[in-house]
Amino acid sequence: MDTPHDTYDLITTPLTPALLRGALDVERTAHGLLPHRLPARARAQNTDGQLAMAESQPAGVRLALRTRATAVELDTLPTKRVYGGLPRPDGTYDLLVDGTLAAQGTVAGGSTLTVDLARGTFEHAEGQPGTVRFTGLPAVDKDVEIWLPHNETTELVALRTDAPVEPARASGRPVWLHHGSSISHGSDAASPTATWPALAASLGGADLVNMGFGGGALLDPFTARGMRDTPADLVSVKIGINVVNGDLMRMRAFGPAVHGFLDTVREGHPAVPLLVVSPILCPIHEDTPGPCAPDPASLGGGQIRFIATGDPAETAYGKLTLRTLRDELARIVAQRAADDPHLHYLDGRELYGEADFAELPLPDALHPDAAAHRRIGERFAGRVFGPGGAFAP
Repeated sequence: MDTPHDTYDLITTPLTPALLRGALDVERTAHGLLPHRLPARARAQNTDGQLAMAESQPAGVRLALRTRATAVELDTLPTKRVYGGLPRPDGTYDLLVDGTLAAQGTVAGGSTLTVDLARGTFEHAEGQPGTVRFTGLPAVDKDVEIWLPHNETTELVALRTDAPVEPARASGRPVWLHHGSSISHGSDAASPTATWPALAASLGGADLVNMGFGGGALLDPFTARGMRDTPADLVSVKIGINVVNGDLMRMRAFGPAVHGFLDTVREGHPAVPLLVVSPILCPIHEDTPGPCAPDPASLGGGQIRFIATGDPAETAYGKLTLRTLRDELARIVAQRAADDPHLHYLDGRELYGEADFAELPLPDALHPDAAAHRRIGERFAGRVFGPGGAFAP
């Protein structure tokens, strides 16, 4: 749906935070607006380049408009990631009309962020904005959402339409605030509305605020405070894979960190349903601690794969594996639930377990592919939003 804009008259609408959903903060840059998924205070306390990159990638962030427009143009400045000299595909923009996917597009060019996984370095090169265009929309009053690429930092530069726009009306759906790792962020999902949390929110009738951060679900206090201060009707935290593959703490520190994180979230959400989800199956880390590292044999090839480099014998000294971590999470939630009737637990292997791995293996040994994202999202919706689930009406 890409048509030269000189075939119709366009109105430029100023981009403001009122047009956005799913962002915790919006920064005004030299180019326009940059959505963030961590508030400014949290970003000021973070020194990790990986988390800084992840929180600026707008997973779950969308423009939400009410309009009769048949044509929409959005100028953006994307930042494309390059790993090991291999550029990734351009990020996808999903256009929804009255909640139904109507079109998809991309923006070519933009800035680049070259990531050296072996050295842990980042190199940024400035680029130029581009445009995604959608035409042929029905000439009636409708809700239009443009979901931004979940894996591509996106500065919003200009919005043009052939009819006036206003912010979309409140949906009346419950707001679901979710925190997790790269899997919740949407790594390897087909598009921004096809990440498992976006799918689950759509099936469950909820408005998603996605605080899934690739490599960044590490029980950081500033993330907990960000969740505490974000209005929500439903809250979930998916804890574990980054704690294991980052190898940042042992069992002695893990339990108190979980308690502290949940205590902080509860300060802002004392009585809403709060769901703790343990990791999905990941065979490389089920019984082998971190750290996780790129498999040297895969660097420079078409598919980077990951390996666990820890020693299983060290679990006796408190090193974490997914198996030991799940046991501790279940214990902590059971303990707290005695005084918190709205606290719930879900074993992540109910969303993706051994049978799923046999059918839909993790391509890089760490992240689900697009088909597995759909399965996880559908299962989460059924188990959590469905009858008897933690988020059931």
